[in-house]
Amino acid sequence: MKGIFMILTSNAFAEGEWIPKKHTARGENISPALHIEDIPADTTSLMITLDDASHPLFPNYNHWVIWNIPVCSDIPESIPKGATVSELSGALQGMAYGKHCYKGPKPPFRTIHNYTFTVYALNSFIDLPASSVKTDVLKQAAKLIVGTAALTGKFQSRRKETDQA
Repeated sequence: MKGIFMILTSNAFAEGEWIPKKHTARGENISPALHIEDIPADTTSLMITLDDASHPLFPNYNHWVIWNIPVCSDIPESIPKGATVSELSGALQGMAYGKHCYKGPKPPFRTIHNYTFTVYALNSFIDLPASSVKTDVLKQAAKLIVGTAALTGKFQSRRKETDQA
């Protein structure tokens, strides 16, 4: 990917560590708070995706896509469901495993999957409807990307559910 490399962190989990159950579809299914550093000066909007990097049939299976987020260094926890997110000044959530919403990790029982949050800094807004999927959004965003960052965590579904954080 082109552009400047930013830094993406979360107070919920560190790079390569366990994603807390509350941020998964086996828990409360709420998006974690995300913190972005080194956002390029020419950034107009942000886009975030969440992908299952370990899906055996569909590599990088998309769980969440949200775009036209105003430039900010902190994305709050628990982004609400809906095509338009008023809490983020009208950002749009598209169609993924989560339809117009965050849909957290939910691998098959007893398997560990890695999930990657990616933030894209864009030098423009994306003019697509909320019915769009990640591939459509990325296609339009490709020439607009001025920075990227990723954060990967892991989750394992267990028959006897316990928090893994």
